Amino acid sequence: MQVVLIVLLVAAAAVALVLQSRSNSVRAAKSRSLAVAETFAHAPGLPQALRSRDPTAVLEPLAEGARKGAKVDFVAVMNTRGIRYTDSLPSLIGKRATGDLSRAVAGHAFTEIFNGSPSDAVRAVVPVKDSHGRVVGLVSAGIEISNVSNLVGRRLPLLLAAAAAALILATVGAALVSRRLSRQTHGLGPAEMTRMYEHNDAVLHAVREGVLIVGSDGHVRLANDEARRLLSLPPDAELGDITDLGLAPATEQLLTRGEVVTDAVHLTGDRLLAVNLRLAPTRAGLGSRVVTLRDTTELRALTGRAEAARERLQLLYDASGRVGTSLDAVRTAEELAEVAVPRFADFVTVDLTEPVLSGGEPGGAFASMRRAALRGVRDSSALDPAGTRIDVEPGTPLAQYLAAGEATLEADLPGTHDWRAQDPAGGLRAVEEGLGSLIRMPLTARGVVLGLVSFWRTQERAPYEEEDISFAEELALRAALSVDNARRFTREHTTAVTLQQSLLPHDLPENRALDVAHRYVPARAGVGGDWFDVIPLPGARVALVIGDVVGHGLHAAVTMGRLRTAVHNFSSLDLSPDEILGHLNDLVLTMDEGNSSLGNGTSVTGATCLYAVYESASGRCTLASAGHLAPALVGPDGTARFPDIPAGPPLGTANLPFETAQFDLAAGTSLVLYTDGLLEERGGRDIDAGLELLRSTLEGQAARDTDPQEMCRSVFEALAPSHREDDAALLVARTRLLDPSSVADWEMDADPAAVAAVRSQAARRLGEWGLDEIAFNTELILSELLTNAVRYGTAPIRVRLLHSATLTCEVADSSSTSPHLKRAADMDEGGRGLYLVAQFAERWGTRYPPRGKIIWAEQLLTGPQPQPEPWSVDLDDLDDLEGLGGPDL
Repeated sequence: MQVVLIVLLVAAAAVALVLQSRSNSVRAAKSRSLAVAETFAHAPGLPQALRSRDPTAVLEPLAEGARKGAKVDFVAVMNTRGIRYTDSLPSLIGKRATGDLSRAVAGHAFTEIFNGSPSDAVRAVVPVKDSHGRVVGLVSAGIEISNVSNLVGRRLPLLLAAAAAALILATVGAALVSRRLSRQTHGLGPAEMTRMYEHNDAVLHAVREGVLIVGSDGHVRLANDEARRLLSLPPDAELGDITDLGLAPATEQLLTRGEVVTDAVHLTGDRLLAVNLRLAPTRAGLGSRVVTLRDTTELRALTGRAEAARERLQLLYDASGRVGTSLDAVRTAEELAEVAVPRFADFVTVDLTEPVLSGGEPGGAFASMRRAALRGVRDSSALDPAGTRIDVEPGTPLAQYLAAGEATLEADLPGTHDWRAQDPAGGLRAVEEGLGSLIRMPLTARGVVLGLVSFWRTQERAPYEEEDISFAEELALRAALSVDNARRFTREHTTAVTLQQSLLPHDLPENRALDVAHRYVPARAGVGGDWFDVIPLPGARVALVIGDVVGHGLHAAVTMGRLRTAVHNFSSLDLSPDEILGHLNDLVLTMDEGNSSLGNGTSVTGATCLYAVYESASGRCTLASAGHLAPALVGPDGTARFPDIPAGPPLGTANLPFETAQFDLAAGTSLVLYTDGLLEERGGRDIDAGLELLRSTLEGQAARDTDPQEMCRSVFEALAPSHREDDAALLVARTRLLDPSSVADWEMDADPAAVAAVRSQAARRLGEWGLDEIAFNTELILSELLTNAVRYGTAPIRVRLLHSATLTCEVADSSSTSPHLKRAADMDEGGRGLYLVAQFAERWGTRYPPRGKIIWAEQLLTGPQPQPEPWSVDLDDLDDLEGLGGPDL
C-alpha cells in the first residue's frame, strides 16, 4: 500500500512538472518575443525608415539579422494598418497580418498566443512611436508553438527519469522507516502491552484531576475516579449516554457540542469546575472527546479577593498619577471623577466650598458649595450638573457629614430616607433612576474640610460594603491634598496677578505727539515681569518704554515694579536713553548684591529694556536697548521693517556702556514695541519665525489703514500662542508731527540788551496763538531764563516756544553749568530768578543735549494760571530784573 501511494504521488508530481515546464516555456517565449519586439521598435532611426520610399529595402536586412540574433522564428515590421514591410517569409511581405492589432495601434504593447496563418505562434506586438509620441508602425516578433512544444518534449525524458528516481528513493525510505519502528517498539507482545495498559490505568485513576473520554456517538468511554466524584456519576456511567447522567444543562451542552474548550468555568452543584475539552481522532476517523475537570471553588474565592485587592491597588496607583496633574481645583475634581468611574463607582459627584474655588481659606460653617465635577456611566437627570450651587441646610445629614469630617455609607438607598433630607425631590429621582448605594466622603486636608465627594452605584451592581469605605477614604485623601495645593496656588497666583496688575499702567497719559495703544496678556503658568510705559516729557516729547524681567512669580513682578518706578524717576531728570539704561543697570546690579546678602538664593538674573524718546517737533526718535528686541517701524506706505540698533547687554549682566540710535520718522509712522512672549511658542515657533509673522501682520494691518488699537488686536490674534507660557506685552505708537506754525525759535546774542527784543517777538507770537492771557507770565519766565543764560552761559543762545497741549519755553546755551533753585535771603543780591520761574510755570527743569544745556519751563493752557506767592523787592534788587529791559520797566 505504501508503494502504491508513492507511485501515485510520483505520477502526480511528474504530470505537474510537465504542465509546469510547458507553462514556463510559453512564458519564456512571451518574454523573449516581447523583448525582441520592444528592442527593435525602439531602435534609433526606425520611424524615419518607416517614412522612407522603400521601407522593405531598408528594414528587411535589419529584421532578418535581429531574428537570427535573438533566436526567434519571425520579426515583422508593419504599418498601422497591419501591412508587412518585413517578414521571415518573403511571400508575406506586403500582405496584411491577421489577428487583432488594435491595442498596439492604440499605443499599448501586448503578447498573445496567436492561432492562424501562416502558423500558430507565441507573438508580441509593440507600437513604434515617433518623437511626438504618435504611433507610426508596429513590430511583431514571436516563436512558433511547434518549437515551444519541441522544447517541452526534449525535457520530458529528464522529468521521467527524475520521477523514477524519486519512486525508488521513496520505496527504499518506507522500508527503512518500517524497520526503524519495529526496532523501537522492541517487538512487544500481548502480555507486555497488557501490563502497560494496567500501569496507565492505575495512573489515570490516581490523579487528582477528572478525566472523561466521550465517544463520537455521545457515550462515555472512560471516567476516572475524580471525574465520578466531581460530576457525581453513577457506577454504570461508562457505556451510557452523556445525556443520561443528570449533569447540569450547561455542562451537558458543552460535552455534547464537542468544541475545543480551555479552562471554561461551570457551576456544577456547589462546585466551580474548570473544564478543558480536546478532540482525539480514532482509527475509524471519528473523533473522541477527552475532557479534563479541575475543582477551582476555593481557588476562585481566593483569586477573586486577590483580584479585587489588586484592582484597588491599581486604581490607587492610577489616581496618584492622574489626579492633581494641574494646579486647578475644578480640574482636580474632574480627574478624581474620571479615575473612579466606572471601576469603583457608576456615578461620582464632587462638591467644593466656595472659598476653595476662589483660593480662600474655607471656614467652619458650610453655607454653600459648588458642584465642581459630575461623571457617570450614563446621563443622569437626578444629579445636579457641574456648576450648580448647593446650599447646605443646617441640621441635615449633609451638614453633619461636613461638620464631622467622617465618611458615611448608605448601602440601600431605596430603603432609607435620611440621605434625602438635603434634597428630597432629587433623592426620589435618584432612586427612580436605579441608584442603589452611596458613600459620602468629606475632602479633608490638613484638618480642614474642602468639600464632599459622593460615590454612587446603581442597583445592577453589588452595593458598597464597609470595607469599601477605607478605599474611598484613601482615594479622597489623595484628591483632597491636590485640591488644597490647587487652592493655595490659586490664592498665591491671584495675589501675584493683583500685585502685577497694580504695578502696570492702567490708563496711559494723554499726549499730542503719539496715538498710543497697548495690550498685555499674562502667562497661564504664573506672573511674569513684562512691563511697558508711556511717559510725557517736556518739549512736546514722549518716552516709550518696554521691558521684560527674567523669570516668573512674585519676585519678577516686584522687580518689574521697582524698575518701572526707577524709569519714571530717571525720566523726570530728562536724561538721554543711554544714560537712563546705565542708571537702570546700576540699580539691577545693586538689587542682586542686596538679595545675595540675604542668602535666600533670590536674584534678578537679568532684565531687558528698550527706551525710546520721540520728539513731535522734529519727528526724531532716539532709542537705546538693553538686550531687548528691536522695535518694528511701519511706514505710512505700509511697509514694515526692523531697524538695526546697537544691542546692549541685558540689565544686571555686565557693567558696560549703552549706545543710542536715532531715526527721523514721518507723520503716520507706527512704532511697535513688544516682548519675546508674543513671538515665541515652545515646541513650535522660534523667534525668527515670530518676527516674520509679526512683520507680515503689521503690513497687512497698515494696508487697511487700521488704528493702533485695532492693530494691537490683530497682532495678538495672529501671534499669541495657544498655551501662553510667558506673558506678552505690545505697545503701538503712531507718530504725529507738531505743526511748524506752533514752533517759534530765535537765536540771541549774549548781550543783556537783546533780551527785550526777544521778549517782544515772543509776545507777538503769543498774540498770534491767542495766548494773550499768559503773555505777562511768559515774558517774565523768558526774561529770567535769558538773563541767566547771558550771565552764566556761553554763546550761542537759542530760544524756542512750543505750542501744543502746553506752552513750553526753552532757552539753550553752550554751557553745562546746572542752575539750582533756592530761596534768596533779604540781603542777597541775586538768586530770585529761578524762584520766580518756578512760581509762574507749572514745572521747569534742565536737560543736557550732546552740547550745552536747555532750561525749559511749561505752562498749562487750560484752567487757572499759577499765581506767585506774595513777594517784595527793594529798588536795590532791580538789577536782578534787568532782563525785563530798563525803559520798559
